[in-house]
Amino acid sequence: MTRKSTKGSLKKWMGLALTMVMGVSLLAGCSSASDQELAEGGTSGSSERVTLKVEIFDRGNSPSPYTITNNYLSKMIQEKFGDPNNIDVQFVPVQRSEEVTKLNVLMASNTDVPDIVFVYDSSVFYRYAQQGGLTDVGELINQYGPNLKKFLGEDTLKFGQVEGQQFAVPGKRAITGRYSSYIRQDWLDKLGLPVPKTTDELYSTLKAFKEKDPGGLGSKNIPMGMALAPAQFETLIYSFIKPVSGDLTYGQRYELPLHEGFKDSMKFLNKLYNEGLISKDFSLDEDKTQLGKDIQNGNVGYWSEDVDAMFYGDGTLDNLRKNVDGSEVLPVDVYTNPNADNKHIKSRYGTNGMYIMIPKSSKRSVEAIKYLDWMASDNNLIDIYSGVEGENYDLVDGIPVVKDDASQEAKDRLFNAGDTAIISNGKNIGDQATNEKAWILGFPKNNQDLLKQSIDIANTDTVGPIIFDKPIEAEMKYSTALKDKLNVIIVKTAMAKPEEFDAVYEREMNDFMSLGGTELKKELEEALQ
Repeated sequence: MTRKSTKGSLKKWMGLALTMVMGVSLLAGCSSASDQELAEGGTSGSSERVTLKVEIFDRGNSPSPYTITNNYLSKMIQEKFGDPNNIDVQFVPVQRSEEVTKLNVLMASNTDVPDIVFVYDSSVFYRYAQQGGLTDVGELINQYGPNLKKFLGEDTLKFGQVEGQQFAVPGKRAITGRYSSYIRQDWLDKLGLPVPKTTDELYSTLKAFKEKDPGGLGSKNIPMGMALAPAQFETLIYSFIKPVSGDLTYGQRYELPLHEGFKDSMKFLNKLYNEGLISKDFSLDEDKTQLGKDIQNGNVGYWSEDVDAMFYGDGTLDNLRKNVDGSEVLPVDVYTNPNADNKHIKSRYGTNGMYIMIPKSSKRSVEAIKYLDWMASDNNLIDIYSGVEGENYDLVDGIPVVKDDASQEAKDRLFNAGDTAIISNGKNIGDQATNEKAWILGFPKNNQDLLKQSIDIANTDTVGPIIFDKPIEAEMKYSTALKDKLNVIIVKTAMAKPEEFDAVYEREMNDFMSLGGTELKKELEEALQ
């Protein structure tokens, strides 16, 4: 792939980026401080005690006597990393619900921005990189982050690169499996039906659920649970679309309409809706609240969901068992994709979690990488995530397993563990199989077998995101409008009368393309070259 110089690209993108972040320029926060510190070796060789400021999400859930900035983990980090390195580690709270808004304000400041910041939204990361607001950490990682580099691996590091320059340290995702589907085994048994294995067989099963009402629910009977949420509509759509290249495809959800087969997925959804086979008011249920209630009350025969969502203690599955005697749930893999050799195609997460960044104005870039490297070293991630052996967890075959009888005091010390272990999205203790085993052991014993089946399904015939070596400008420019439009397409085409489907689909897709879809499609296809 031909690469243009990053400096040239930054100039090209400057006009666009300057208009996108709350009307203030991130360039106010740019200086040569980080470059100078690196050239001088940072402060690593100095006896001067320095302060390293690290962003931390504040979810408003700090148990007494802890605060988000003064707690068990902050003290442990100071003791094990800060004091030996003559560094005061200061955590800067940002409300999770205001993550991007607050970060935009901080990044526009020369003085208030932490030395380590992060965001989950790739488009926000690209904006900061384009405006010259971030430190290139490639050489810093080579010099001060050998353990960090080994932990992340080259594939994950690529997510933080812009045209070959490492402007972010991507967190590493422990589990890439995303979605699974489920069916009421007791409904199948009552009707003497086998477990469906294809989309056509699923349709026949849903028809039987509606016509024969095995739950005796009358008007409350919902053959297939549906919500206007990714876990529900993505699983259906992916079973029709053709991946762009092998087991890779465009990474943004609002790019689904650009795929071959998308219209077929909407036509199938239209069929399900008009035949009364899915949740009637799914368009009003964007947070899945109603779907969750319907499943727990025993009203739903088949549904798709995030791979782990059902299995938490006193969660969806436990409540279904309490509410409906004899209810049995079976994880199933039924959607077959005609555009991909009838495989059970479904999306998987990329190997990256959040984008961890060092602002260009930071004078503590060396210390920042040392901190992330410390986190990736020895037993430090386990100490952050799992706490104290014998109090919070027991080691079982080398895997930390949460103690059922852990005291409240022990539990409270880990209230912000996930938000502190920023280099790891989920518990990374080995390869993915080991991570999955550890994950499963953290759930109630009576749900673990079903969760394992669910994870196995989530890992079957998966399609991941393509990593481009530069930002897709149209994604940043049109993402908000196209996200909203995707929901409109799904709702309007689903609810159209069958004879009006083609006209409605064409109208909504024309609107999608005029809102930026045309430019997005062109740029994505060029980037593929």
